Amino acid sequence: MLFRPARTSDPAAQGRIAGLGPVAVIDIGSNSVRLVVYERLARSPTPLFNEKTLAGLGAAVAEEGHLAPDAMNKAKGALRRFTTLCRQMDVVELDVLATAAVREATNGTDFIAEVEAICGVPVNVLTGLEEARLAALGIVAGFKDADGIAGDLGGGSLELTDVHGTQTGKGESLLLGGLRLQADAKGSLKQAREITRRAFEGSEVLGSLSGRTFYAIGGTWRSLARLHMRECGYPLHVMHGYRIPVGDLEEFLKPLARGSFDAIAGLSVVSKQRQALLPFGAIVLAELLRAGKPRSMSVSALGLREGLLFSKLDPVARKEDALLSAARELAMLRSRSPAHAEELINWSAGAMRALGIDETEEEVRLRAASCLLADIGWRAHPDYRGEQSFNIIAHAAFVGVDHPGRAYLALAAYYRHAGLSDEELGIGLREIAPVRYLMRARTAAATFRVAYLISGSMEGVLPRALLRKRKDVLELVLAGDLADLAGNRLVTRLKQLASLGGLSAAIVSK
Repeated sequence: MLFRPARTSDPAAQGRIAGLGPVAVIDIGSNSVRLVVYERLARSPTPLFNEKTLAGLGAAVAEEGHLAPDAMNKAKGALRRFTTLCRQMDVVELDVLATAAVREATNGTDFIAEVEAICGVPVNVLTGLEEARLAALGIVAGFKDADGIAGDLGGGSLELTDVHGTQTGKGESLLLGGLRLQADAKGSLKQAREITRRAFEGSEVLGSLSGRTFYAIGGTWRSLARLHMRECGYPLHVMHGYRIPVGDLEEFLKPLARGSFDAIAGLSVVSKQRQALLPFGAIVLAELLRAGKPRSMSVSALGLREGLLFSKLDPVARKEDALLSAARELAMLRSRSPAHAEELINWSAGAMRALGIDETEEEVRLRAASCLLADIGWRAHPDYRGEQSFNIIAHAAFVGVDHPGRAYLALAAYYRHAGLSDEELGIGLREIAPVRYLMRARTAAATFRVAYLISGSMEGVLPRALLRKRKDVLELVLAGDLADLAGNRLVTRLKQLASLGGLSAAIVSK
C-alpha cells in the first residue's frame, strides 16, 4: 500500500542500488513489534534498517481474551517511532501486518484503529492461513528448490505450510505460539508437552514431512539454533541456511525442553524475555520432530515480511535466482566492471571444458556467482584483498545458498587474490565445504587469476582470448592486438591453471 511519493535518491549515495525507493514492513506480532525497511522491492531485498520492540501483546490474550493496556502502550510507542523513521528514510511504501494476538483479542479492533491513526495506512490483520502462506513464501524466496514444511513460530501461533520448489501447498495455524503455550500450560512444561502433542496429532500438514526438511522461522527457534552453533563450535555465524541433522537436534533439545539451562553455553546472547520462552519453543520443536520425522532442520532468516515482498514481485522477477541477483547487485556496487564480471561467467565455463572438469548444475551456479563476486575487494590493500573479500562474502546477507555453497564463494574470492593455498586462512570455513567444492573453488579462482591479467578487469577483452585444449596442452589464444599481453606473469598463471587439469600450457596469437 502506497505510503508516500518517491523522492530522487541522494546522488552522493553510490553505495545503494537505484530504484523507486525504500519499502517497509511493520509486523505486529504476539511477542514483538518489528520494523524492517528494505532498500527497494527486489528479488533479494536488502534491509536498510531493522528494529524490534518486545511488547508482549499476546501475553494476556490466552487467559483474559484481550490485549493488556501496558502492552498496547508499549507497542504504540514503538509504532510512533517506526512511523517517524519511515518518513525520515523516505519510505515510499509501508505495509503494516498484524497476526494472532490482534486477530484473537476482543479489543483488537479498537487497537487497530489506533494503529492506523499512528501509521497513516490501513493495517492488514492476517488470518492464520494467510499468515501461513506468507511465511511459506518467505521460504520460497530464501531457499533454492525448497522441499519440506515451513514452520513459523510466533508468540501466539505456529503456522505450518507444505513447500515444494516455488509452490506452497496446504497450510494450517495451530495455537502453539510461545506466549500462548506458556499461558495455556500455566507455566508447566509437562502440560505444555501434552498440549503440543494433542495439537500435532490433529495436524493435517505434518504427515507429509517425513524424510524432508523442516524450515524453521521465528525468533525463538533462531535463538535455539544460535545456542546450538555455540555448543558445537560452528565456524560460520550466519543463521540463514544453518542446517542441523535431526539426531543432533533431538539430543540438543532434551535439556532445554526440561528447562535446564546450566549446561548451555552462550545463553547470554539470548534476551531475558526470550529465554523464558526457550523451553516452550524447544518442546514444540522436539514434538514436531517426533511427529513429523524430518531428516533435518534448516533455519530461515526470511519469513512473513519477505514472503509479503515476494508476493508483490511480478512473475518474471519471482523466477530470478536470489543468489545471482544479490551477487549482481554487489558486483554493481563494488567491482571495477560489472560487465567484465558477466563476461567472466562464460569465459570460466570455457576454461572448465578445456580442463575436462565436470560441474553439477549447482556448481555451475556457484561458479557464476563467484565470477560476479571475484572483484569486490579491489579497493582494499593488496595484502588484504583476499581476506577482506572472504569476510564480506562469508558473512553477506545472501539467501538462496546453503552454507557449503557460501564457503565455495568465499574461498574462490580468497584464492583469486591470495593464491591457491589456504594455509594462512586456517581451517574454519573449509570444514563446511566438501572436498569437491574446495577443488572447484580453487579451479574457478585459477581461471580468475588468468582472466584478470589479460583484461585488467575491463570488459570486451575476454571474448577475444580463447582457452582451448589441444592434445595435452591448454592453449590461451590471444587476438592479434592482444599478443603483447603474453608476459612471464601470465605464463606462470596459465601453467598453474593448466596443472589442475593435468595439462601443460602455451600462449598463441592469431
